[in-house]
Amino acid sequence: MKLHSSTSRHATGCLITVIALLLTACGHRVPTQFAQSTDYPKIYPDYVNVTVPVNIAPLSFQMDTKSEEMVVRFSVGDEELVCGGEQACPSIGKWRQLADKAKGAAIQVEVYARHDDQWTRFKPFQIFVSPDSIDPYISYRCIHPSFVTYEELTIRQRCLEDYEESVIYDNMLCGEELKGQCINCHHYQNYNPNRMQFHARQYHGGTMIAYDGKMKKVNMRNDSILSAGVYPAWHPSLNLIVYSTNKTFQGFLTTDKNKIEVYDTASDLILYDVERDEVTNIENDKDEMEVFPCWTPDGKTLYYCSAHFVLSDSIKDKNYELLSRMNEVKYSIYKKEFDVQTKRFGPRQLVFDAAAMNMSATLPRVSADGRYLMFTMGERGVFHIWHHDADLWLLDLQTGEARAMNELNSPDTESYHSWSSNGKWVVFSSRRDDGNFTRPFFAHIDANGKGTKPFELPSKNPNYHREFLKSYNVPEFMKGPVTITPQSIADVLKKDDGVTVKYVNK
Repeated sequence: MKLHSSTSRHATGCLITVIALLLTACGHRVPTQFAQSTDYPKIYPDYVNVTVPVNIAPLSFQMDTKSEEMVVRFSVGDEELVCGGEQACPSIGKWRQLADKAKGAAIQVEVYARHDDQWTRFKPFQIFVSPDSIDPYISYRCIHPSFVTYEELTIRQRCLEDYEESVIYDNMLCGEELKGQCINCHHYQNYNPNRMQFHARQYHGGTMIAYDGKMKKVNMRNDSILSAGVYPAWHPSLNLIVYSTNKTFQGFLTTDKNKIEVYDTASDLILYDVERDEVTNIENDKDEMEVFPCWTPDGKTLYYCSAHFVLSDSIKDKNYELLSRMNEVKYSIYKKEFDVQTKRFGPRQLVFDAAAMNMSATLPRVSADGRYLMFTMGERGVFHIWHHDADLWLLDLQTGEARAMNELNSPDTESYHSWSSNGKWVVFSSRRDDGNFTRPFFAHIDANGKGTKPFELPSKNPNYHREFLKSYNVPEFMKGPVTITPQSIADVLKKDDGVTVKYVNK
C-alpha cells in the first residue's frame, strides 16, 4: 500500500476518563480525557504492525495528520515507556529493554494526539519483535536524483543498532574543477567490511580493492574485454570477482511515464583474479547482453541476467536503435555451474524466462540457505531503479515457482535488494514515499518465503528522510563497519594509474 495516500480520518467514539496519570522520566503524561478512534494513527514513517529485528534501532515517528502534540506509550507486559511532544523518539537504552523483553512477541503501542485542544486516542497497534537479528551495518550511496550534480555523492555506512552514520568515501575528494569523478558499485566478499571493492569513474578512475587492510587501484581496461568491470559479484570464499562489462548510455524521454532510460548497447561477463590481476571472458556473445552476476552462498553456481537483442544492419547508430526499440529489450535469468577446484564454468542454463512473459528480470540475489532467488521485474530494460512499474519477485529454486512479492511491493518503484547474512531479512530500495527518492526498506522473510510489512530505515529524527532530499542507492548488508578512512582511499586513487590487469584466454 502506498504511503501518504489515505485521507485524514476523524476520531469517533465517546469521551473516556482514565483514572491514573502516568508520568515517566521524559515528563510526558498520558492524557486522562480523550476521544477514542477506531482507526490506526496515520504516522510517518509507517511502523503500524511491522516486524522488526530484536537488535534494530528505536523506531521514532511523528503524526502525519494535523496535531500540535502527541504522547505515545510503548509497553511489554508491565514494563512501559512513555514519550512524546511533536515526535515520539524512544531512547536507545529503554528501547533495547523493551525489544529484548518482547523478543518473539510484540511491543504494544498507544498513540494519543492533540488537535484544537482535543486529545484523541487511536486504535493501538503492535511492533512485532523477531528473535532473528539483522546484520549490524548497511552501506549505500547517497546521491541527488539529478543529472547535473551527480558528482556530489558519497558511499556511507549506517549502524542499524543505533543511528550512527559515517562516510566510507566522498566522491569530491578527488574532483578538481572540471575534472569530475563518479563512484559506484560497492560490494563485499561475504559481508566482510575488510574485503570491499568499488569503482571510480572518469578522473583518477579505477577499481578500488580493499583486502584485509591493504588497498590497491586496478586498471581493468583491456583490448580483449568490452570495458572495465562494472557490476560485481565477489566469490564467497575464493579471491575471484565476476563483473559484467557494460557500455551504458542514458536517454531522456518526454512522453514516457519513465522519464529516464539507462540501457546497455553491449555487455559481457568477465572473471577477475584479485591475487594474480588476471581477467578472462566468461560470456561475450555479441547478440546477448549479460549483466548483474550473483553467486550462490556455496560458490558453486553463478546466476546472471541476459537479454537477446540483434541489431539491424540498416541502422548505423546503435544508441538510437536501442532507444527506439527499448520495449523489445527483455532480460531473463540464467545460471552457470562453477567448479571451485578448476575454476571453470559450465554452459549457461535458463532459470527464469521473463522474456517469454514479455517482461524483464534483473538483479538476481540468492538467500543464505540457497532456497530462494529474489529479483526485480519490470516491463523492459535493465535499470529498473528508474521504472515506476518495477516490483520484487521471488523464485523458489526447489520448486521452480515464481511470484510477485505483493506483501513487499508498492504502486511505485522497488529495485535494488540484498539478503542479510542469515537470510532472514532483506533490504531494498523503494520510491513508495513520494515517487522521487529511493529509501531503504526492510522486511523479514520466513522459511516459506513469505515477507512481512516493510519498514523504513529508522532515524532519530523521523522526518529526516523527507528533509534529506537524496536517494539511497545500492543498500548492502555488512557484518561490521569499514575502517579505512576516506582520505586514505583518496590517496590511493590519486597516486597512480593502478595495477594493469593481464588478459588470459581460457
